Amino acid sequence: MRALLLSSPAETHELGRRLGVALPPGACLALSGDLGAGKTALVRGIAEGLGVPSLIQSPTFVLVQIHEGGRLPLWHADLYRLGDASELDELGLDAMAPETVLAIEWASRFPELLPADRLEIRLEDAPRGRRAELSATGARHAALEGLDV
Repeated sequence: MRALLLSSPAETHELGRRLGVALPPGACLALSGDLGAGKTALVRGIAEGLGVPSLIQSPTFVLVQIHEGGRLPLWHADLYRLGDASELDELGLDAMAPETVLAIEWASRFPELLPADRLEIRLEDAPRGRRAELSATGARHAALEGLDV
């Protein structure tokens, strides 16, 4: 696990941008943190790093947004409103192409359904900004944990 102190929303965005530049095809980012912790801001940065031209907004009410036009397609999912794990099937994540990047907000709600190999990113308030904890759970994401930011 690697912990970073992010002193501003701009630094949260920059972390996301650097991740987006470095993400391999098939990457899965499991985002967690309280409301307002910066999960969507991080995904906006990821989209920028991937070269995705569309506006990134929280997918809380649509559950999944698909963004194309960048280096890799970005699927942005939000599990906040799901009542139970059976509803996850309705999101259509199994239809994702292997070269897609998947960013899942509120991933901690259903950890048993996440891919075994992923990058977990926990955002939380800290005394002087936000703390971001990056933890790779497999070889594919290990290099991302040590990303130079």
